[in-house]
Amino acid sequence: MTKIPLEIIQLQPDGFHTLIEIKLLDKTFKMVVDTGASKTVLDKTTLLDAGITEAQLNLTDVLSTGLGTNAMESFFVHIPELKIGDWHIKKFDFAVLDLSSINYAYRKMNLEPVVGVLGGDILQAYGAIINYKTATLQLTNRKRRKLQVTNTA
Repeated sequence: MTKIPLEIIQLQPDGFHTLIEIKLLDKTFKMVVDTGASKTVLDKTTLLDAGITEAQLNLTDVLSTGLGTNAMESFFVHIPELKIGDWHIKKFDFAVLDLSSINYAYRKMNLEPVVGVLGGDILQAYGAIINYKTATLQLTNRKRRKLQVTNTA
């Protein structure tokens, strides 16, 4: 297990976001840890500013929900490596969305914009343990077997 420091920021008197620092494309960014997000998502504009080309973004027909719309254009991009502290993942396809509304809100609160959201696909696959008391995220270095999902419908 690798322990990664978390930054817990207060957004409102009783609201918080949990952030981590990541290294992607030889640059350092902040990313929101979101246990309610099904997928890890990167911001399209930030990726383009960091050197990813439009040609590297692959359009998908997957509908994206949870950001106030279900009609958002979505892409995926193959990233050679993502580092979070001493932990890393290689050759991963990340979802790509326009997260400008999130980054606009962050700027209005004088917070640094984020490159994206660390979601359930990585958190589950690498056995994430979030400890708010010690402000750490633990991830295993090896991918776990797929979770057996129960369909409740």
